[in-house]
Formats: sequence, C-alpha cells, structure tokens
Amino acid sequence: MGVSKSRFLLTNKLTDPFFKTQEDIRPFFEQQLKWCGVDYFDFYLMHAQDKNNYQKFKRCKAYETAYKFKEEGLIKHFGISFHDKADVLDMILSEHPEVEVVQIQFNYVDYEDASVEGRKVYEVCEKHNKPVIVMEPVKGGSLVNLPPEADRVLKELGGGSNASYAIRYAAGFPQMAMVLSGMSDMAQMEDNIGAMRDFTPLSEREKDAVKKVCDIFKSLNLVPCTSCRYCIEESECPKGIRIPDMFSSLNMHEAFHNWNTGYYYENVITGGGGAKASECIECGKCEKVCPQHLPIRKLLKDVAKIFEK
Repeated sequence: MGVSKSRFLLTNKLTDPFFKTQEDIRPFFEQQLKWCGVDYFDFYLMHAQDKNNYQKFKRCKAYETAYKFKEEGLIKHFGISFHDKADVLDMILSEHPEVEVVQIQFNYVDYEDASVEGRKVYEVCEKHNKPVIVMEPVKGGSLVNLPPEADRVLKELGGGSNASYAIRYAAGFPQMAMVLSGMSDMAQMEDNIGAMRDFTPLSEREKDAVKKVCDIFKSLNLVPCTSCRYCIEESECPKGIRIPDMFSSLNMHEAFHNWNTGYYYENVITGGGGAKASECIECGKCEKVCPQHLPIRKLLKDVAKIFEK
C-alpha cells in the first residue's frame, strides 16, 4: 500500500554531473519525478553550490529553468544547498532573490571554523531573510561519538544524548526552518524526535558545556571530514582509495590513541580492494568536489605516515 504524499515532504536536487546544457535539465527533472513516482517535489534544490559549479549553473540557466518548474506547479519551493564561504552565498542570493530556502552545513563545531564559516554563512541567510535547512547538525556522527574528555563534559549535564545537544543547538537559531539528521536505526530516530518534541533552546549551562567540547575538538586537530563521500563517488578516484574511511581512522587515532586503531585502517584497505593511502597519485580530482575544501592529498600522506610504517 502506498503512503499518501500529504504525509511527508519530498526533496530532490539538480546535481552538476547530470546536465551539460540547459536543454538537459527538463528531461532529467521529468525523469526524477518518474523515479520518485510523484507529480511534484515539495523542495527542489540546486545541489552543492560553490564558487566553481555555480558558474556552470549560471551558464546553463539552471536557476531560471528550475523556477519555471515552480511556476508550472512541479516544485512547491525552490532553493539551494550550499558548500562555500559566506561571500559566495551573498553573491548567489543577490543575483537570485527568487531562492526561497538555503540548506547549509551548521553545527556547534563548525560555527566559528574558518574553513566552513558556519556563523558567517548563517548571517548571510539572515541578511537576505532566507529560511535555513540545516545539514550535518551532528557532523557526520562526530558529535555523537565524542572523544572521552568531551563526552564527559556533556554527560555531566545529566540531560539528553550527545546528538540531542547538537540538534537543539542548531534548531535554536531563529532563522532555522528545519534540521536534517542522518539516522541509521529506529533508536536514533526516536532520540532525535524526542529532542525536538518539546523543543527548548540550549540553556546557558548547556551552551557553556558545548563551548568546552569545541575547545577540546580544537586541541585535537582532527580532520573536519563529514563522510559525504563526494570525493569517491563524484571524483571517481583512479585508485579507488576510501578517503573518508581513512580520515575516520586518522581521527580515531588522534582522538582515542587506542592501540588497535591500526586494525580499523586495515579493514578500510581490505574493504576498498587493497588501495592504500600511499597509492594516491595526487591527481586532485577529490579536492575539486570536497565541500569542506580539505587538502586531501596532504592528509592522505599523514594517514600513510601513521598507519603504513
């Protein structure tokens, strides 16, 4: 039995690799509707906008084409998902005031991070009065499985789960319309829903605890990878290196200093068909699609130095 469309909101995106010209966009969009078995999308986003791919979207009149879909009733709300600095978002929203909603990466660790500019990007959304959809509120799970010292800080509050503090932090800003959290099982879903059922913003005591956690993360100098996997799914790494999993192993080594972290790295290699970090040929394809703008080639050398002694 099908589920009534009125019981959920459905979002889809226009992604860079799936069109080369303006003429490619409508056939692809119609195929998306067909794949999803619907007559319209509640939200349709220009995917992963940054300084580089925005120029292609602009050249192909993607924004104008998508907005026409809205006029035809095929889209209810038109927006963008964004992965770049605040000045780029300001430029896009100035050139396209028709954008109704902006999806951004936003969490307490990235709020003052210079590479993500969470606070500044949010302030641009405020400036243009755009509702915000939050992605990565728990930073790919990094704010759930905290280093022991940081974990103790939140446990001492005697309140909710680590994830609940992260989600409530993000939802506590006035411009936030929705907080999206990736969940792996029913327990995680129930926990997230529970955090928002009788929503209250973080108290001053909870904010102080979150700040302490941020300071601990800064002292660890971890790789700010969110495991979006663009680096291996969109760049088609010639060597098949499982980059996010390797960074996860590196972070685990730095955060926990467990003697067995090397085993995790060995599992990554085995699962990736034997590709090691040291086999990177430094083509740079991964760095071009990384939303976090990480120096992946350099970081892979760090991975190899630690785990391939």
